[in-house]
Amino acid sequence: MMNFIWVGLVVIAVIAGIFTGNIAAVQEALFSFADTAVEIVFGLVGVMVFFTGLMSVMEKAGLCEKLGKLIGPVMKVLFPDVPPEHPAMSSMALYFAANILGIGNAATPFGLKAMADLQTLNKTKHIATDAQCMLLAISTTSITLLPVTLLALRSSVQVEGATEVVGPIILATTISTIVGIVSSILLSKTKRFKLENVIEKEKLAGTLEINEAYVGKDAINL
Repeated sequence: MMNFIWVGLVVIAVIAGIFTGNIAAVQEALFSFADTAVEIVFGLVGVMVFFTGLMSVMEKAGLCEKLGKLIGPVMKVLFPDVPPEHPAMSSMALYFAANILGIGNAATPFGLKAMADLQTLNKTKHIATDAQCMLLAISTTSITLLPVTLLALRSSVQVEGATEVVGPIILATTISTIVGIVSSILLSKTKRFKLENVIEKEKLAGTLEINEAYVGKDAINL
């Protein structure tokens, strides 16, 4: 989808440049910012490698499990259907930590692993559980206390004032996370989106697919 959006923006810019007689300026900006993009990418490599490596060390050192236990009380409230000792807890803890630090690229592998771990608690193949929906809501609206990637980007194009966005980002992401969590809880309790009702609807329609990887003892029988 993003590829189509970017191509569309480029096409619109070229068409606008042709009709306004500024196609030369569009061409100059295109090549100029292409060079800038490469410089920014290389500038981010060091930051991303450091934090990705840090997360890997934390995982191998067993700090993931300790982090999971540390935020266990909060996780139990947000994910009541996930057993405290389940691997998904530590995966989600790492994922949230990376998101809080604002390093989205480093967070992605942990997010994928967390979702895969949660899938082992899903009775179905294609219907997201309440825990999976909550994970997605939190990751999308995640509180960001230290936007590392953004600060690296701003520092690469401006010397002063790179950190002036930290306060507004903390406020905005805190509000968005609260809204995301509350919305996920409320929607999961409505008749239309309640998991049991969705499963029953798919079952009656004959489109329900069972998850063979489910590790629970109360699997669905078709």
